[in-house]
Amino acid sequence: MIILDELRVEMVGYRKEMEELADVLDIKGAKKRIAELNEETAKEGFWDDLENSQKVLQETKSLEKKIEKYNRLNESLEDIITLIELSIEEDDESSLDEITSESNAFKSKLEEEKLATLLNGEYDNSNAILTFHAGAGGTEAQDWAEMLYRMYNRWAERHDYKVTLLDYLDGDDAGMKSASILIEGDNAYGYMKSESGVHRLVRISPFDASGRRHTSFAALEVMPEIDDSIEVDIRPEDIEMEVYRSSGAGGQKVNKTSSAVRLIHKPTGIVVSCQTQRSQYQNKDYAMKMLRAKLVEIKEREHLEKIEDIKGVQNQIAWGSQIRSYVFMPYTLAKDHRTGFENGNIQAVMDGDIDGFINAYLKSLSHGTLEK
Repeated sequence: MIILDELRVEMVGYRKEMEELADVLDIKGAKKRIAELNEETAKEGFWDDLENSQKVLQETKSLEKKIEKYNRLNESLEDIITLIELSIEEDDESSLDEITSESNAFKSKLEEEKLATLLNGEYDNSNAILTFHAGAGGTEAQDWAEMLYRMYNRWAERHDYKVTLLDYLDGDDAGMKSASILIEGDNAYGYMKSESGVHRLVRISPFDASGRRHTSFAALEVMPEIDDSIEVDIRPEDIEMEVYRSSGAGGQKVNKTSSAVRLIHKPTGIVVSCQTQRSQYQNKDYAMKMLRAKLVEIKEREHLEKIEDIKGVQNQIAWGSQIRSYVFMPYTLAKDHRTGFENGNIQAVMDGDIDGFINAYLKSLSHGTLEK
């Protein structure tokens, strides 16, 4: 009974944290805003403006989802407290394992929600565009780039995010030279922004007959998908468009027609491409999204007032600094060089278990120990 009593005191204490979370999430304000939006949908002619009606419905859905997540978490806490009190009242410890398991699950979800409140940047709630680049080193680096590509796809699956392949360029013998994906879901960019930079691999190369240890590098760029409501001044005369035949691995990856589109932003030298959609028009549309996102991301990071202040592509934009190492031999360890967070289960990491790295980065930002 002592354990149950201690558990009850601990879980009752979380009621205060749930109240604080409600204030931070502004649950009352969200409910008030939903009521205002519902009044707007009832107005005559609301559905005539399709663009506005879609924005209203999207905002309503997002607010309802936030309230629902909070309510579920709060109900989970109250259910646990009730179960503990019943067990104490009936002098029954048979449910201790179940109570402990549910308590740990609650604490884990509460920590996730608290971390999500740190995502208050202008674009944190946006979808994320990820672009992978193999470093120098031929087949070994290209294989590593594809391993990272798989890792982030697995992470997205774990979080029920939608992934759309935008571009994919095969490696010479294995892996890939580059690829771009769009990850859609709440706070996708807020979580993924921590992953931008160079990723380093140390392993015995499967492509080396001598079985020597190799070090490989691949770079990841992360950009927010920019909403059409955000004005981005890109002059048509500054864009050069090339159309070419898709060159990816085929199958479901790319469409084998001459509909692939490459856009070159002449003032900066930025190049983006898309080859996975059904038509040239769709590929151009996605490529423009990528170009808009890249220009805005550079503008924000360089603290520039206007897009035209970007003078040209600098090496660090694509490659940045080495942020993380993944060691497969002589020991197994993934370590983030910015936060010091590490995970010895390298296989789990490569299967998308990277939340620990992301959370450590967000906590460091909130404590002011990292620059955004």
